Amino acid sequence: MPSVMLAQSAIDAYQLSQGDLKGTARFVSMGGAFSALGGDLSTLTQNPAGIGVYRSSEIGVTLDLNIQSTATTAFGNTLKSDQTKVYCPNFGYIGSVRLNNDVMPMFNYGVSYGRVVSFDRLYRGKISNLSTSVSNFIADFSNGYSPADLGMTNSYNPYWDSNADWLSILAYNSYMINPIGNSSDYNGLYQKGTTGNSEFNVRERGYVDEFLLNFGGNFVDMVYWGIGLGITDIDYVNQTFYDEELQNARISSYDGASTMNGDAYITLDNFKHVSGTGYNFKAGLIVKPINEFRLGLAVHTPTYYDLRHDYDAVSTFSYSSGVEGDDYTEVAVFDSKLRTPWKFMVGAAGVLGGRAILSIDYEYDAYNEMALKDNYGYYYDDVNDDINHYYQGQNIIRVGAEYRVTPNFSLRAGYNCQLSNVKNEVQKGGEYIYTSGTDPSYTFDNKTQYVTGGLGFRTGGFYIDAAYVYKNRKSEFHAFTDFNGYDAPKAYVKDNNSSVVMSIGYKF
Repeated sequence: MPSVMLAQSAIDAYQLSQGDLKGTARFVSMGGAFSALGGDLSTLTQNPAGIGVYRSSEIGVTLDLNIQSTATTAFGNTLKSDQTKVYCPNFGYIGSVRLNNDVMPMFNYGVSYGRVVSFDRLYRGKISNLSTSVSNFIADFSNGYSPADLGMTNSYNPYWDSNADWLSILAYNSYMINPIGNSSDYNGLYQKGTTGNSEFNVRERGYVDEFLLNFGGNFVDMVYWGIGLGITDIDYVNQTFYDEELQNARISSYDGASTMNGDAYITLDNFKHVSGTGYNFKAGLIVKPINEFRLGLAVHTPTYYDLRHDYDAVSTFSYSSGVEGDDYTEVAVFDSKLRTPWKFMVGAAGVLGGRAILSIDYEYDAYNEMALKDNYGYYYDDVNDDINHYYQGQNIIRVGAEYRVTPNFSLRAGYNCQLSNVKNEVQKGGEYIYTSGTDPSYTFDNKTQYVTGGLGFRTGGFYIDAAYVYKNRKSEFHAFTDFNGYDAPKAYVKDNNSSVVMSIGYKF
């Protein structure tokens, strides 16, 4: 298979390495600010030293009703998309063993399942007053391929028999690009005097689930420690539909021998499926110098993935010259390896007046340290250079508070802010962004914020917690990259999602 089709992109690495605020109702209601607190099933995924805080065993389960609302705006056009999902973001068990030892009085172990991230997102938009076309973008990088390399015949399949870019092959056989005379240079559909608009629809689905095995304890009820092994399962699906409707375009004549002026309607529909498994390690400490104050520290290694990829695409075309139809790529199936960012987090928490808790965390995720390899373990050097060029470390701030109204009833609130991991010069546009497969589109996330609240009730060993999570994420969709001074179509995407989270459990 052509290496250009096999090559991954920095965009792929980011899509598969995202994080989210997921966990028990108590955890999310306090914004996830638990690095210095512990004593909650979700801390196994964050600071494993949280398991050392336990003085008894626990079992619990969580359900999440997620209501997604996305608005996309471009040139004054705003389109909205909505969907609702229900899933289980956390369940687990903590076992606590009393050692009757003054130095290490407790040893704890735990197993849990947690949803690290849900990829589910649906957004669509309409872009007016196009200043260029995806066909011109494809023509620009297709120069140098001869028409004989790109054309499909009964005895020649360019997808398997050439080293040409698959998007160039698809565009040529869909008459999106046409050779200039007898040369190996191409024109796109957009020319001086062309007008038009485009629409897009992006549907992402899937998840990263993590199964954890943790061990921890404490020394003289002052230093709590924990280590954990995480086994991850990833399944990611991305389907992107993009079309253009152009007037006074440069189109192929009916016999395909020349070009003429006319109207064009083209579509590009891409399907991507990535699945695989990975593993990571976590270690952490919580120090309690006095009963009213705690400090927490945790480090996560990257997750090391073995991945399987499936790509394919279809285009449809209709020109006023009478040329119309559709064309399909072959299905590309291959394997790769991904190293996600390592993570470092530190937190502090205090008990105020014996009834209130205030906690604050800082987390650093090294997105510029992501790396992709082929299935034989060789680095994609160009792709990893792109990772360093596009991305930077991400800073995350979490703040949480809890107030115990009565011995049985508590109120909680939190805030979580994830700053953009895309470098400013890349975010502003003008950079050439490389993607993989036949999908030239990409989305850069800006800032993501969570505002949370909740309440909890405890009686005996039984507890029930509820939380509300409001998520606001701002992103930019690019139909393809800017090239040769042309600004590609783009739209602003805003997610306003709400989650209702419910946890029940028993401590014994």
